[in-house]
Formats: sequence, C-alpha cells, structure tokens
Amino acid sequence: MVYIYKKTIGTKTYYYLRASEVKGNKIIVKDVAYLGSSIEEVKNSINNLPKYKEKIKKAYKKIHNVIESNYYLKKVEDLKLKKDDFLEDNLNEIEACKIHFNAIFEKQDNLTKNEILKNFIVEFAFNTTSIEGNTIKLEEARSLLEEGFTPKNKTLREIYDLQNTEKVFFDLLNKKEDLTHDFIINVHENLLKNIDPRISYRTSDVRVKLANFKATPFPYVKTDMDLLLKFYEQNKNKLHPFVLASIFHHKFEKIHPFMDGNGRTGRMLLNYILIRNNYPPLIISKKKRDLYLDALKEADKSELLEASKEKYRSKQRKI
Repeated sequence: MVYIYKKTIGTKTYYYLRASEVKGNKIIVKDVAYLGSSIEEVKNSINNLPKYKEKIKKAYKKIHNVIESNYYLKKVEDLKLKKDDFLEDNLNEIEACKIHFNAIFEKQDNLTKNEILKNFIVEFAFNTTSIEGNTIKLEEARSLLEEGFTPKNKTLREIYDLQNTEKVFFDLLNKKEDLTHDFIINVHENLLKNIDPRISYRTSDVRVKLANFKATPFPYVKTDMDLLLKFYEQNKNKLHPFVLASIFHHKFEKIHPFMDGNGRTGRMLLNYILIRNNYPPLIISKKKRDLYLDALKEADKSELLEASKEKYRSKQRKI
C-alpha cells in the first residue's frame, strides 16, 4: 500500500510517497519517493513514478483526497484568517471545505450536481432517521429513494421518514427565507407528513428519552422559541456560520418545541443555516450517535441567549 506522508519542519512542509507492507508479524514502512514541498510539486511528481504506477492507481482515491485537502488547506492558510475562539484549529479545515465546495461542486453542470446531491441526501436521510431509531438499512434506503423499491418488513412510518427527509432537503436548497416560527413549523410539518399529525408547537410536556435535561415546559415553548430566533438574529453576523448553526441546533433541541421529530428538524435547520451561508451541508453519522448526544449534553448548562466559548467550545472530538 502507498500513501502520501506530510512532514513539517519549522515552517517548511515536505511530502513523500510512503509504502507499507506486512512481513510476518511486522508492518514495514518506508519513504519511497520525495514528492516536493508544495501541492503543485506533488501533483507533478505523483504522475512521474512509473515504478509505483499500479500501487498509486489502487490507492488513487486516498491519494487524490490528500492532494485536494492539502491544496485547499494551503489556500486557507494563505488567507491568514482571524482566530475563532470556538473553532480553534478546526477553522482552517472548515474554510477549506467551503472553498472546495464553491470551487468544485458549485461549478458542475446541473445534472452532475443533482447526482451528487442525490447521493448525499440518501446518506443524510439514512443517518438522520437512524439516529432516531429508523431500522431501514443504507442500501435499502438507497433502493427506496433512487429506484422506488420498498424495503420488506418495514413500517410505513419508516418509509415516509426517509421520503419526507429527501423531499424537505431538496426543497430547502432553493429557499432563501429567514428563520421564523412559520418556516420552522413548516419544515417540521413536512418532515412528519403521514407520520404524526401533531403540527405546530406542542401543547403538553414531553419527556426526552435518554436525556439528562428537561425540555421547556409547554406554556413557555413559544416564548423560548422567540428567544432562540432573537439569539439567531443578534448573532448571524457575529458568529462564524458553523458556530451559529451548531449552537442554534443545540438550543433548539433543548427547547424541544414539538411532540416528535425534534432531532430530524434540528439537523435539517442546522444544514439550512450552513447552506444559506455558502457552506456545504453535513451529515452527523449514526455511528457517532453517542458522541453527538454527549456533545449536546455538554452544552446544556448554557442559558438560552448565551453563547460562551467555555460551554460550547469543541473538545476536539470528531463527530
């Protein structure tokens, strides 16, 4: 196996093609070629190593991803962005994703963009519904949403769950509306279509399963949502969009304004905020469900209008 290895000495960066192989009970690792000190040099060098052509071809996807990610990270580093107390070392990676998204994805033809989006939304729908207990597997979700094949032995609720998520996501891509009560209620209603008839904010208390917090008492849901929207308006031009979307998501989940579908609605709104600010949407993986829920719990001591770095700053755990 071959891969690109990056070494930094002082302010200088060096790239090598590194090979690893198993010999007996040991893994032997060695640098087989120096690729240069810039991504441009790496691109040129990687195509002029006939001795390792086949190995490079097999590892093409990983090698390409390293080259691309480092190329856009270098672009961000050259911008010398102002430090963000919430994102810390993650800022450059997030900005590199944004630049790549707008430089590559947004310039694709509409057919290609739709194909990429379709694949993303299948993954998003599978993960966001699985976090809430949907048992439809990824390949079943793909067959349902791409080919219309209904999975066997699954409930209509689970099927509608995926179909509604896909439709709402595509609808939001073309919207330019501000966040309002009506907008949020509409997103929730469409996500829960044919699943739960209880629309609008809840009129009774709700117990949040496996949670250590108490949701807002029902008489105060509208008041707390007023405060959340006020927080959003006051901070949408102050906080980094990724920070804003994340904090909004947590506060929304703590209020828990609906009887059902709060998690799915919250994750959809999180992505809407990112998309409106020209950032790519994200997927919170089912596999990272426990880390995700723990991260939400860590922020529960924060007051509704508060956004302190001490209570929201990442502990560098990848979700």
